[in-house]
Amino acid sequence: MSHSRISVAVNAAASPERVFAVLTDWPRHDEWMILTSARVTEGDGRSAGSRLAAFSGVGPFGFLDTMEITRWDPPNTVAVRHTGRLVRGTGVFHVLPRAGGGSSILWKEELDLPFGPVGRLGWPLARPLSAVLLRRSLRRLADLSAL
Repeated sequence: MSHSRISVAVNAAASPERVFAVLTDWPRHDEWMILTSARVTEGDGRSAGSRLAAFSGVGPFGFLDTMEITRWDPPNTVAVRHTGRLVRGTGVFHVLPRAGGGSSILWKEELDLPFGPVGRLGWPLARPLSAVLLRRSLRRLADLSAL
C-alpha cells in the first residue's frame, strides 16, 4: 500500500479558540467541509479515544470515513486515525495564532491509497483536486468562525 501526503493552510480572522471550537463542533461539520457530515459515535468527541464517523458524498452515493481522535490539545491541535475500509491513515488540524491577531489553520493528511495500482496511478490526478477541495473547506471554516 502506498502513502499519500497532502497539506493545505489558510488564514482566519478569528482567534484559535474560536476556530478550534467551530472545527470540533462535529454536528456542524457539514457547514464548512464540502459534501461531508460528521457525528460522534463513541465518547464525548472532545478527547482522545472518542470516535467519529464522517460521510462524504451526495445522497446515498459516497463513503463513510470512521476515525478515532488520537490527540486533543485545544485550541491548537486535533489529530485522528482514519479506521475505515476506504480511508486509512492519519489526519491533523493545527490552529495557530498569527502575529497581529487571527489564526493560521493547517490541515495535514497522510493516507494509505486505496485501490492498489489504480490508486497509485490516479493519485497524481486526484491530489490537485483534493487540495482545492480541502483548501476551499478551510476557507469556509475560516469564514464561519468569523461570524
